[in-house]
Amino acid sequence: MVVATGFFDGVHIGHRLVIAQLVKAAAEKGDESMVVTFWPHPSTVLQQEARDFRLLTSMAEKEALLKGLGVDRVEVIRFTKEFGALTTYDYLKDWLIGRYGADTIILGYDNRMGSDAKDASSVEAIAEKLGLNVIMTQKVTSAAGADVSSTKIRDEISRGNVEKAAGMLGYDYSLYGVVVAGERIGRRVLGFPTANMQLYEPLKLIPANGVYFVKVRTLGKEFYGMCNIGNRPTVREGNARTIETNIFDFDEDIYGLDIELSFLKRIREEVRFASFAQLKAQLARDKFYCRSLISGACHLEQCHPDRSRRSSREIC
Repeated sequence: MVVATGFFDGVHIGHRLVIAQLVKAAAEKGDESMVVTFWPHPSTVLQQEARDFRLLTSMAEKEALLKGLGVDRVEVIRFTKEFGALTTYDYLKDWLIGRYGADTIILGYDNRMGSDAKDASSVEAIAEKLGLNVIMTQKVTSAAGADVSSTKIRDEISRGNVEKAAGMLGYDYSLYGVVVAGERIGRRVLGFPTANMQLYEPLKLIPANGVYFVKVRTLGKEFYGMCNIGNRPTVREGNARTIETNIFDFDEDIYGLDIELSFLKRIREEVRFASFAQLKAQLARDKFYCRSLISGACHLEQCHPDRSRRSSREIC
């Protein structure tokens, strides 16, 4: 059995190199490829800044991404404090070899494991001592030359830099959820009906507040739209944070149905407007700009009517 192990949050381009080596090695041996991962995330169990920790992928999303890359089996170990106390040696011996029959392991250049937090070279030495064949992958950088890690991707998404995040992920960052009822202000007052999303995974990382150009998947079809994430400061103070999407060329009742949003570009920050009329006018400009992105007619600096001349103090 050829095995790779780790949390693989986001299944980013660094992870994908490991998976490519895994699938290739298994094919050459005529064997199965297996990813051994964990759930929940160790940070939430070991209480390492758990209050603020958020995920790039749910377990279902991660498994789908791994299977989509050609992995034959995905095994999920329930992460507990007792499991987290295992040393690298014990984890490799008792789990990967003893339970899953591994004879080959693929290691990323920064692969750490065990309560002793061994680095990749130390893990390699221990694995070889246990008789495992080890294949080590190289360091990966994005097309922009940035080092790639799940932590760095979370930082970019938290700032709203979804395009930079996509460069490190290898795909557009997405949210999955169900459409729930809202206050219908978008439809009744503004003329921009929105689908309000409730996430399936509560710990999923939500991008920074603002307006985004998005691709929408629902009813088995794809659409474009613009999504506002935030507290709707123009409506009233103290609103709960919401994810609301105006889907272009769409007028279906999808309450209670699945929806997926892929974030293509951040258009602007969330702004408190003096009136609904001003907000409505800005939404029209936002929509015009987003439609121009679909056709590739212009670039952000040339044609977005509002480069948000407002100061950062005016956003909520």
